[in-house]
Amino acid sequence: MKLLVFAGSTRQQSHNRRLAGVVARMARQQGVEVTHLELADFDVPMYNADLEARGTPADVLRLKQIAFEHPAWIICAPEYNASYPALLKNTLDWISSPVKADPVWRDDLRATRGKVVGMLSASPGALGGLRSQSHLAPLLLTLRCWLAPEHFALGHAASAFDAAGELVDEAARRRVQAVLDQVLWAASRLQA
Repeated sequence: MKLLVFAGSTRQQSHNRRLAGVVARMARQQGVEVTHLELADFDVPMYNADLEARGTPADVLRLKQIAFEHPAWIICAPEYNASYPALLKNTLDWISSPVKADPVWRDDLRATRGKVVGMLSASPGALGGLRSQSHLAPLLLTLRCWLAPEHFALGHAASAFDAAGELVDEAARRRVQAVLDQVLWAASRLQA
């Protein structure tokens, strides 16, 4: 099984980037083939149809291919103003935008259709970014993703990780593992 893990943040000390790292390590320990994506490694401009008409950026095509190759995704979504951040929306908008001149990527949902997605979030607040997930879910459904019913919002994230970047609380680890397990289980059945 190929699992794609990424956070909707590029901030150096992002709690969601830390959480994505935890998920990637947990999955690798189970023998899962993991691609832990850092969105900062891609040169992706803000989506603009005029820019797209001049040609889809090369890094967008790379992102489309990576997304397409992974039947299972886990997204760690920060919460900004009770929703998910522009970086995450922009990434998903580009991934799902058709490349009209390309016979492969003309299908706008080729990279997203049928993906099983688990949602996680982390926040210094008590709700753990839960509101970002409530806004992200309809977007993912529009992109024809399957959403894992199990999800987790890590509250009080400023004190949730140790110096090595691991979760301190065993109950939090179990909740993350439950999301991971459900995503992998569902993706293996849908892929078959």
